[in-house]
Amino acid sequence: MKQLNICVLGGSGFVGIHLVSRLVQEGHHVRVLTRHRERHRHLLVLPTVELVQCNIHDGYYLSKHFAHQDVVINLVGLLNESGDKGKGFQLAHVQLAQKIVQACENNHIHRLLHMSALHADANTQVSHYLHSKGQAEDLVHIVKKLNVTSFRPSVIFGPGDNFFNRFHKLLQLSPFAFPLACPEARFAPVYVGDVVEAFVRSLNDSRTIGQRYDLCGPQVYTLKQLVEYTAQFIHFKRKIIELSPLLSRVQANIMEYMPGKPFSRDNFRSLQVDSVCEGPFPSIFNIKPRRIEEVVSLYLGNNAYRDHYAQHRATAQQYTRQRR
Repeated sequence: MKQLNICVLGGSGFVGIHLVSRLVQEGHHVRVLTRHRERHRHLLVLPTVELVQCNIHDGYYLSKHFAHQDVVINLVGLLNESGDKGKGFQLAHVQLAQKIVQACENNHIHRLLHMSALHADANTQVSHYLHSKGQAEDLVHIVKKLNVTSFRPSVIFGPGDNFFNRFHKLLQLSPFAFPLACPEARFAPVYVGDVVEAFVRSLNDSRTIGQRYDLCGPQVYTLKQLVEYTAQFIHFKRKIIELSPLLSRVQANIMEYMPGKPFSRDNFRSLQVDSVCEGPFPSIFNIKPRRIEEVVSLYLGNNAYRDHYAQHRATAQQYTRQRR
């Protein structure tokens, strides 16, 4: 694989940490733009990573830090906004995508890998999240001089995720019963390593240019089944109380204003669309997607930061051995 200079936005997040590590394994030089450099210094364990403090929403600095890059990868995604009018989603998804396109044009960058979301649709009115993700996806794909590949995953799981780890914490806070909104919502959870591998394999594969790939795991579960699996695995005996659509909406209205916004009105609306794919994992990547039972047992309940740090150390050591 040709060694590339790659600028990653969202590289300090859950998927970003795994992707940056994998890109380093391939020998690429990776520039990670982050608003808070000191919070993510653990990424500097990786030998070809440059960590740059930058407000990615400032077009001037975005263009400045895209200089001399071959590829840009946009992983930025917002699950909850302040308020419920869609302004936060528009800023994080649509307006940022516009600035990325402009910065790519300013620096004559012709390759962009873009993280979207399953069932993102610019025409949908179901949720601000799916609507804005769809707008951003369409926006980057209409640029003629930009070779774009978009990825549309279902919920992503793996070390450091915000899905199984989030339910682990919520179950701890509910000692006897756990009221669950939208229990019949359906997901096909996809392993972060499989998502990352799809990104890496698309870098130098011209067949992926212009394509939008739905990424799902091999099995479909209801939200209730996934929460029950989490409780059983960590040996928490909890009665799962299935909330009706009306009570689910009430819970969203209440938790909208709780610290950390664990469940919002827009989350509720997004859950009205099942997060499942119409077909199998794209065959072009030659990846056999992993099941949750193969992976979750390796990390659930562990310290996510420690796991990531250990992963970075292993990657750095492997990189050093390869170049001796």
